[in-house]
Amino acid sequence: MAGILFFCPRWGAEEVPWTDFLVGVKSAGYNGVEVGIAKGTTIQEMDTMWEAAEKRGLVLIIQHYDTSAAEFSKHYDAYADWFEKIRDYPAVKVNSQTGRDFFTYEQNKALIDLATGFTAASGLPVFHETHRSKFSFAAHVTQAYLAGIPDLRITLDISHWICVAETYLADQPDAVTLAIQRTGHLHARVGYTQGPQVPDPRVAEWRDALDIHLRWWDQVVGVWKARNEARMTITPEFGPSPYMVHLPGTLTPISDQWEVNRYMMELLGDRYRG
Repeated sequence: MAGILFFCPRWGAEEVPWTDFLVGVKSAGYNGVEVGIAKGTTIQEMDTMWEAAEKRGLVLIIQHYDTSAAEFSKHYDAYADWFEKIRDYPAVKVNSQTGRDFFTYEQNKALIDLATGFTAASGLPVFHETHRSKFSFAAHVTQAYLAGIPDLRITLDISHWICVAETYLADQPDAVTLAIQRTGHLHARVGYTQGPQVPDPRVAEWRDALDIHLRWWDQVVGVWKARNEARMTITPEFGPSPYMVHLPGTLTPISDQWEVNRYMMELLGDRYRG
């Protein structure tokens, strides 16, 4: 088993030049970067990303996030085009925010099947992120997809489900257990019942929320280890505004995104690599 690889989110640091960003990522101890590839990202930009990362011994997870057309046929075509765009890039895996919450089961399944076909043809695994506004926006809804599509695997960002349900999901244990069994990538962000991101997981008032997430993440890692997974991956994914609360009238974030994510990486590294 290769162990757990930690990825730094590019999200929130887009204005930092890519090479400067990678220097910070490497010095902080991450193994790679999770980077969104948008419709407008050019091939030249992508070539630069991979070349600079390879020089520094870093690897990349590609994130899909911006296919948003409400008309299904246009959405499907845009999603297919996106996969063609990234086909030749040597990523560790793809994290996809897939579909729309208002598409039918059959429509979202067609998008999932498209991603499955891409994996079969390219060998690059795709994991579908549990995310608000996507097919996987709630625990009970995602449970139906997981039950109906045996090869469906997910990126577990359970903070979204907590926010949608306004609970810590104690009344949905079967949905959570099934999701944990199907998790191929983990977003380590701590949510709470009124939002997808606590202001700061390092402080005492959010310890209970952190502990709840740690118990879930322990189970995910336990499943990975039992299966001897070769590519266990975690992205600490605390985000910038509006996920990060700002002080009213000043636009000053109440905590430092970079430091919070590094804290999460070090916390989980100590917990799971030991």
